[in-house]
Amino acid sequence: MPIDLNAPLTWKSATGDAAVMLKQLQPNIVKAHVRDHLQLLFVQFADSTPAAKAEARAFLKALTGKMKSAKTHLDEAEAFSTSGAPGTPYVGVGLTFQGYKKIGIAVAKIPGNASPGPFKDSMRSDVSVAALSDPPVANWEQTFRHTIHAVVLIGDASEAAVVKIRAEIDALMTAHIKLLGVEKGSSQKNGHGDGIEHFGYIDGRSQPIFLTEDIADERHKMDGTTVWNPAFGLGRVLVADSAAPDPTKQFGSFFVCRKLEQNVRAFRKAENDFATALGLAGEDRKRAGAMIVGRFRDGTPLTTQRSDGAHSPIMNDFDYDSDDVAGKCPFYGHVRKTNPRGSGGFEPQSNERLHLMARRGQTYGNRTDNPTDESLPLSSRPTTGIGLLFMAFNSQIETQFQFTQATWANNPGFPSVPPGHPAPGLDQVIGQGTRPTAVAPLTWGGKDSKPLSAAPQAVTMKGGEYFFMPSLAFLKSL
Repeated sequence: MPIDLNAPLTWKSATGDAAVMLKQLQPNIVKAHVRDHLQLLFVQFADSTPAAKAEARAFLKALTGKMKSAKTHLDEAEAFSTSGAPGTPYVGVGLTFQGYKKIGIAVAKIPGNASPGPFKDSMRSDVSVAALSDPPVANWEQTFRHTIHAVVLIGDASEAAVVKIRAEIDALMTAHIKLLGVEKGSSQKNGHGDGIEHFGYIDGRSQPIFLTEDIADERHKMDGTTVWNPAFGLGRVLVADSAAPDPTKQFGSFFVCRKLEQNVRAFRKAENDFATALGLAGEDRKRAGAMIVGRFRDGTPLTTQRSDGAHSPIMNDFDYDSDDVAGKCPFYGHVRKTNPRGSGGFEPQSNERLHLMARRGQTYGNRTDNPTDESLPLSSRPTTGIGLLFMAFNSQIETQFQFTQATWANNPGFPSVPPGHPAPGLDQVIGQGTRPTAVAPLTWGGKDSKPLSAAPQAVTMKGGEYFFMPSLAFLKSL
């Protein structure tokens, strides 16, 4: 029976083609593979001689001996939830369009071979840089200025386990395989054990969910779904692996990777400046940062509550129907810009949902300050060297990642606003481009507002690339 890409998958009872797909699919795609430590190895295949091509193919095939399937990952996640049994390390592999060509795959067989397209063009192309308002490639970090052919991800709960696997993978490399650079990530957590990014906000909430078992868990957390449906069809993340032996059963996903540096000092100053300009006092000063992000640090949505939830469950069952004039959450709030939940005004909600993607980010960099200590002075906050390794799986890069960044986050005219209301401006967190004045409500849910200087850009893109994470069947067939 063909795989139904229009619906979520029930993995525990999957049979037929769906069962085959899970055994040949890489982990981390349909469900996040939790890991506290991560290394990303960016690889270039040196030349196109027959010997070099054979070495590259052999390297990729050998990696499958260290990889597990999505099915194994899901079994391990289930065992951990019931008994606390630890899982095995995660190894993932992705190829760029040029990487496919370098190992001799015919263009007609390469996923995303249609022209034009971001995967085929590369994130380094003039077209992509212009579309995303990215910095010039000459300003990117050295690793990303080169033509990258492959990425290898290594993740696990302990740094020692990652280092061990890394040494084994290094041993597989030959003279024709060049390691361009390595990015190392490690999780950050608040005092309650929730994963946070460097600005101090809980990260990774409101993900598309592709497995019915996880959808049931999410609805239980949300005490029943009323306004937001967390369920998404597999077609939002899976792509038939056209280079695999049997693309009807063997799937992969387009993988977006971007290194985003965070200037914590500039962001914290913007929070303070917003609070002071609005005359906020006491606990209400926290609302200033929540207006930039759209949620409080503990994940409480600003549109549902005027203060944080004191670590109540991180609510995700909400929309903006009660906030159509942005008296609670400004139109430029990060989570409102990147997931308008039916309030964008240019498309029906069913179409807006098509732009959402499976995010798998990891923080990087070492800090000398405590990110959760609110009493520390601004001068103690870092300005460089830390940030987010943004990673996301897409079935269509153009309509998911690129659309979200260019048409939503970078667009000062999105979302649609009521007559007479100033344009929203850029996403105050990840928006790239000229930042017009921001308008903020003086009181939560009130009608009075005040124009403010927009928060300065505190997130800088340092480089990245587009990859395809192929099926294990493809890698083994090399």
